[in-house]
Amino acid sequence: MRILHLGLGNFFRAHQAWYTAATPGAGDWPIAAFTGRSAEAAVRLNAQHGRYTLLVRGPERDQAEIIGAIDHAYPASDDQAWRELLASSRTAVLTLTVTEAAYLRGAGGGLDESRAAADVAAWLRGDPVRTVPGRLMAGLAERRVSGGGPIAIVPCDNLPANGEAAARVVLDFTSLAEPALVPWIRDNVSFVTTMVDRITPRTTPEDVRTAAELTGFDDAVPVVTEPYSEWVLSGVFPAGRPEWEAAGARFVADVTAHEQRKLLLLNGGHSLLAYAGGPRGHETVAEAVADPECRAWLDQWWDEAGRYVPLPPGELAEYRAALVTRFSNARIRHKLAQIAADGSQKVPIRVLPVLRGEVQAGRIPPGAVRILAGWIDHLRGLGVPVDDAGAKPFQERASAVRDVLALLVPDLADDDALVAAVERATLTSGGAPR
Repeated sequence: MRILHLGLGNFFRAHQAWYTAATPGAGDWPIAAFTGRSAEAAVRLNAQHGRYTLLVRGPERDQAEIIGAIDHAYPASDDQAWRELLASSRTAVLTLTVTEAAYLRGAGGGLDESRAAADVAAWLRGDPVRTVPGRLMAGLAERRVSGGGPIAIVPCDNLPANGEAAARVVLDFTSLAEPALVPWIRDNVSFVTTMVDRITPRTTPEDVRTAAELTGFDDAVPVVTEPYSEWVLSGVFPAGRPEWEAAGARFVADVTAHEQRKLLLLNGGHSLLAYAGGPRGHETVAEAVADPECRAWLDQWWDEAGRYVPLPPGELAEYRAALVTRFSNARIRHKLAQIAADGSQKVPIRVLPVLRGEVQAGRIPPGAVRILAGWIDHLRGLGVPVDDAGAKPFQERASAVRDVLALLVPDLADDDALVAAVERATLTSGGAPR
């Protein structure tokens, strides 16, 4: 059997590919991986026969491992290979790491038809499609025609209920472009929900040298990651799967609690440090968490967010302690600019559940307010540069906090106390975080 993957980035190679390589019988599950955009990663990996070095960077030293799970890498532009591989009955699992923005979700969680319109038109003309929902539909259409049989699609991006989210945009796209395919997808495609966790910073030239020194392998594309890793999955695999649990993955009936824990505490904490730490001159997570003021803000946010994670207090306390250890690993240069990217997609799912819950309980939450204020400062040009395809409508309104909230969280935009709190917390309007 075979795994097909879309989104050939560092996280995938440190996470899903690593789990697959660590399973018994890994050779029976070769991975065919496609880049999300650029062809460069595919070219470099193929020159190395798919092998690469995983540098596990602890607080004191690095450990290096050669990973050989990728059988072949393909550029995003190779539409024929994509459709043929997804159509093949040998392909039993399709995993995705494409970022939250790539699902083209609208405000209600369904497909944003305006952003998908060009791709729908391309399909109807018989031209290649380029968006993630479009590519999934195109491959599944080929699979139905060829009799490829059932398949599991496993999104590994930081979206709540990511299996359901992926299913919805794929079915929405298919309803517009190829309605007759919808029943086949419902009957033959399983969308598995997952929670993934492993910090994976961008690779530097120094990392390339370190990998070569430790292994003797002249690797052009090594990956750096932390010792910690977590993968929790819920769903069915109608065509089979690797024995990922042997490598530490967990299969559960419902990932919601673990998903909320990670999304609010880790990802939300990262967003706080990115938007509040950047203006204080910090470049990495470790620098920001070493700042006593940022550290206090982080605890404040965690106190708020923890109320919305349905796990025992002791388990949450252990997780928070583990996060501090992970964030403090100065040898992992996890840049705040990387975390701050695509804030228009990240802030709603990392912050708004807590904000709404606290406001409904009659509280103005200073932690959530600080993240919103920091993000608005970011949109106004303070801190790390904006790298966000969805930022424009927010930037156009960024001069007025109420206007940003009206677009981001319209049900709370008329809350004068909340608007005033966010205004006071912004640095660009003369206030200071408190």
